[in-house]
Amino acid sequence: MQFLRKISKIPTATFNKTKVLNQQASLFCKMPAFNQYNSKFFATVESTGTSVASNDVLNVLHSESTSYFRNIAIIAHVDHGKTTLVDSLIKKSGAGGEKPTSMDSNQLEQEKGITILSKCTGVTYKGYKINIVDTPGHADFGGEVERIMSMVDGVCLVVCAVEGPMTQTKFVLSKALKQKLKPIVVINKVDRPGARVKEVENEIFDLFCSLDCADELLDYPLFHCSARDGWATKGLGTEKKDITSIFESVIEHIPPPKVDTSGSFSMLVSQTESNTYFGKMLIGRVNSGTAKVGDKIAAVDANGGIAEVNKIFKIIRRYGMSQIEIPKAVAGDIVSIAGMNTATVTHTLNEFGKTVVIPSIPIDPPMLSIDIAVNTSPLAGKEGSKVTSSAIKDKLTKEAENDVALRVNFAGDAKSKDSAFEVQGRGDLHLGVMIERMRREGYEMAITPPKVVFKKEGIEMKEPIEVLTIEVGHDYAATIIENVNNRKGNLINFEEINKDRQRIIFHIPTRGLLGLRSDLMNDTKGTAVVTTEFLEYQDYKGPLSMNRKGAIVSAVDGVCTAYGIKELESHGTMFVKPGTKVYNGMVIGEHNKEDDIELNVTKEKKLTNIRSVNAEEKIVLQPPRVFSLEEAISYVRDDEIIEVTPENIRIRKRELDPIQRKKQRRDAKNERIKYTK
Repeated sequence: MQFLRKISKIPTATFNKTKVLNQQASLFCKMPAFNQYNSKFFATVESTGTSVASNDVLNVLHSESTSYFRNIAIIAHVDHGKTTLVDSLIKKSGAGGEKPTSMDSNQLEQEKGITILSKCTGVTYKGYKINIVDTPGHADFGGEVERIMSMVDGVCLVVCAVEGPMTQTKFVLSKALKQKLKPIVVINKVDRPGARVKEVENEIFDLFCSLDCADELLDYPLFHCSARDGWATKGLGTEKKDITSIFESVIEHIPPPKVDTSGSFSMLVSQTESNTYFGKMLIGRVNSGTAKVGDKIAAVDANGGIAEVNKIFKIIRRYGMSQIEIPKAVAGDIVSIAGMNTATVTHTLNEFGKTVVIPSIPIDPPMLSIDIAVNTSPLAGKEGSKVTSSAIKDKLTKEAENDVALRVNFAGDAKSKDSAFEVQGRGDLHLGVMIERMRREGYEMAITPPKVVFKKEGIEMKEPIEVLTIEVGHDYAATIIENVNNRKGNLINFEEINKDRQRIIFHIPTRGLLGLRSDLMNDTKGTAVVTTEFLEYQDYKGPLSMNRKGAIVSAVDGVCTAYGIKELESHGTMFVKPGTKVYNGMVIGEHNKEDDIELNVTKEKKLTNIRSVNAEEKIVLQPPRVFSLEEAISYVRDDEIIEVTPENIRIRKRELDPIQRKKQRRDAKNERIKYTK
């Protein structure tokens, strides 16, 4: 790398930036010295310890025959083993190298243990080029699944042998069958205790039938698999050798892409990513024709308007965990194209002079919204580097371009300090992940409590209803049913999974789910498994009767002390620890009663010259309740907002002045009395 920096005469700081301008990269890559070390450059810089394989593999990757292409997506419910299966396929194909690999390379994905972004890779097997797309399994990231359906010709449905088909299994399968994609079914984790292989096989077939599946799609290959151990068989009695049987089924069962090889170049952009050396990369499947490096192309929006015209700078395709430069993109292949600056998801890339629009798959509407504004607390600007309204607006614009399930309303004035931008998403986890990315990049902001996105039909107001599925032990079933019923939930089904656990299914308004997950975890001591799925819009169900406890609010500015916290522990659960900075109006705990209480948590023990038995007594505190971003979004009350900084997540009252808060409570009480009369 030091040699490359020297010959390019680009300062070292340029290489440390997360995004290099296309113009700088173009000058760098045109140098003869770079071309000499081109292949080595890709193997060392862009891969994770993987070197590009033999010439035979490179010949397959550079093949232009669409009959040897296979494009497949791995779909499943969360934690059913999609990413583990993809990692096993990469390793078996020889594209993984000697070091362990994982498609969940994003830092947030590794921390949360789930897939957040759809990611594409490629492998080779017996002369075939197989593109594999790993998709998220959580309902909040269903938009990532929907937008990649146009890239593939088949799906591999992974189902856990213990849990069977779950809510998200039905969602992702319905999207695949709607596009008439050929399915392969893999029952994973068959080696686990409690595996119900035969029952799960019947449940999967019933699921296909319930989705009005075409008869030809019911004849799907079925595999029993342990992705962790790297084997798959077509029957439990056969030899557990390796996972190549899935490759054989992909080649035999999944059709090659149906594309126009002789037409002009066109490609629907399904994803975008940032490359350290080439700038913005547009990912998609080439729908027709071919494109070479240096060709002039145009990005066309959904209405047929020209969004951008530029030249192709680089064409990249993935092989395992590596990125390989190819000279030409051909119809049917999934590639990344560099050279465009403003083109984004749902745009169609065309040969210059053409304005073909490839329709994108419709995305389900968002169900929750929050307002994001400038942080105005007394501690504002002390922890973040990007604190202005215009900076927040620019970031939200980029997030909305890359995430098709996210919608942003910029009705406010970006130059105004009090302006707020409405952001709509699939759920609290979807919105929480977006905000978490922002805070890690140095943004400070204030977030309002989430609101449900209603839909008006004539004079009637409709609200989103979701299917709530809870798996829990027998001892907690009654408590859960009572809790959900208080949130306007209707019991739909109650079934036994085994002698120890039950599955309870409800239909519940989306607003009834806010804060429910944390309540269920507390009620069941963390043993409940909770999943949700959007059902439909129904008539407004009326106000919810949720008994929320009040807040313990700091009455002064200062720093928390152990003595002050110990004095307040009898009033409720604390959110702060000694040394935490607080200010007047900041929520520092949850009150045992329903009303708010203002207390001083910075109180220090008075020192005297009189000795006592308790003078040296050690102060033992209860652990504070620490909120994740998603938990804070679900927990916050209507009169509060969340203060998000790179270092802290705080909950505070909207109105920091205690006198104004009392006046607002009095006015609200008078309004309720007036309404009752």
